[in-house]
Amino acid sequence: MCGIAGWVDFRSDLSGEERTMRTMTAALAPRGVDDQGLWLSPHAALGHTRTAIIDVVDGVQPFVAEEDGRAVAVIVYNGEVYNFKQLRTELTGRGHRFRTRSDTEVVLHAYLEWGADCAERLEGIFAFGVWDLRRRELVLVRDRLGVKPLFYHRTPHGVVFASEPKALLAGGLVRPVVDTDGLREMFAVAKKPGQAVFRDMRELLPGHTLTIGDSGAADRTYWRLEARPHEDDLPQTIRHTRGLLEDIVLRELEADVPLCTALSGGVDSSSVTAIAAMWRWKLAGERVRTFVTTFDEYAENFRPDDVRFSPDEPYAVEVAEHLRSDHVNIRLSPQDLMDPVTRRAVLAAQDAPTTLGDMDTSNYLTAREIKTHSTVALVGEVADEIFGGYNWMFNPDTVRAEAFPWVAHEALQPSSLRGQGRGLFDQGLLDKIDMHGYYHDAYHEAAALAPHQEGEDDTERRMRTIGYLTLTHWLPMLLDRGDRLSMAHGLELRVPYSDHRLVEYLYNTPWSFKTFDGREKAVLRHAVDDLVPRSVLERKKSPWPVTQDPAYLRMLHRELAALAADPQAPIRPYLDPKACEEMLADPGAANDWPRRMHIETALQFNSWLSLYGIELAV
Repeated sequence: MCGIAGWVDFRSDLSGEERTMRTMTAALAPRGVDDQGLWLSPHAALGHTRTAIIDVVDGVQPFVAEEDGRAVAVIVYNGEVYNFKQLRTELTGRGHRFRTRSDTEVVLHAYLEWGADCAERLEGIFAFGVWDLRRRELVLVRDRLGVKPLFYHRTPHGVVFASEPKALLAGGLVRPVVDTDGLREMFAVAKKPGQAVFRDMRELLPGHTLTIGDSGAADRTYWRLEARPHEDDLPQTIRHTRGLLEDIVLRELEADVPLCTALSGGVDSSSVTAIAAMWRWKLAGERVRTFVTTFDEYAENFRPDDVRFSPDEPYAVEVAEHLRSDHVNIRLSPQDLMDPVTRRAVLAAQDAPTTLGDMDTSNYLTAREIKTHSTVALVGEVADEIFGGYNWMFNPDTVRAEAFPWVAHEALQPSSLRGQGRGLFDQGLLDKIDMHGYYHDAYHEAAALAPHQEGEDDTERRMRTIGYLTLTHWLPMLLDRGDRLSMAHGLELRVPYSDHRLVEYLYNTPWSFKTFDGREKAVLRHAVDDLVPRSVLERKKSPWPVTQDPAYLRMLHRELAALAADPQAPIRPYLDPKACEEMLADPGAANDWPRRMHIETALQFNSWLSLYGIELAV
């Protein structure tokens, strides 16, 4: 995995902009811990930071393709294309010649053969830019589900782009201005496709290409979810799902560096781990390495909350023993979570506050520990979205609500009456951003776009709409968080459940199949029932853990008290003093994670205003 950056200007000479490009590229240094490179020309400048995964020696970037000794196209590429070997064989048959084993070179030659349409042939997770010297065009491409990020800013005579906003800000061509739309995006748990937090940036939509030339730009959709008849019966559906999973995991084990799985002890990650263990043993006689994250005395003192019903560690250990994996328990303390250097790094990794609190910090620390052992980790993200695993998919009130169901669930929490993470902000600011109106409009706009099959009954139609909303407005938040917090350490996360073949198949699988045994994710559980311990198959979904240690809550309250007492705090004009007083007077329960998220968000927001020099245009 890597970081990419570029600048195209059709009116200026960029040959002398090495300093600017080095600054932009250096901002992405954590994404590429092995190498950095630049390529400069009169109208295009490209930068790249590399974490080497495949063809460690020769796959350096920016990568230049030549014809008759002259450069014809240059690529900066981030990601993995899992069918690159098949494409290489096809391209070789069409006369292309290769000098490396890297998938980067294959992607560039695929572009030379098929142009921007090459995106339709690539299977994997990727974001890249190609400067075509023949056409004087830049082509930007992003994978189908948006696993890999790609931001851009249109200039008067071209464009700048990068894997993360920090690189665009570092180059000085974009100011850190955040308006009401940006604040909505920051606070939202239902993301608007293409919207960035910073006013003058956009994010390339998943499944899209953007071609920019001297005469203008063309945005094209090369992939979208489609409704198709599901022809398989239930047993065939289960068998086909198993076959897809085995093929997907096998392809994603390709790497020239150490690889592992993140194992939570839930059915999603346990299934990936079990199939990975099967392949590793069968093909190489090796055991898979696994990791689980927990907190000091978490399992011993666990108390269920509204979405977590059991601690991960005991189940992860059981799976590890069942598979005989090389298992590592990552154990975090309140001091780890509150470390100021770590919290600043978490904020910098994501370029903006989030409302997810210590879940972000523990994810960041998990990635840091995994990177000391492995460079690639397979994870279980996207399974809940495609198999139907979230509890708000089974609550009649949230299912029937004319709203994003997870937002409707949030509104049911007594500690989130103002919304997740917004409880300490001034009501005047909240009125300006109007999250309720934003969610209302965004929901109805998105729901109208959901593809449907002919002849659906009311339940199937509603659940397919929810599936579409979940994939397009909930999942992007999780994918972005996963990428940013892992790549802050140069750790590549691979997401087997994001394979578009599996996503397309499950999107069209009837809801009655997905719940045929009366439980969530029935198809997945039955597809792997011979691989995973019975206790894991029967375990109710519990998402990423949050600490329940009272010491963490006390530390948060001390920081909030200091913030509220500081007249020079950047956040001061945007805080609600009365809400802060009430929060400090009533700490609440240690496992009331929605309540303490208000504190965590406010603290992050204050740091963000200072660290990034944010200009709020509200």
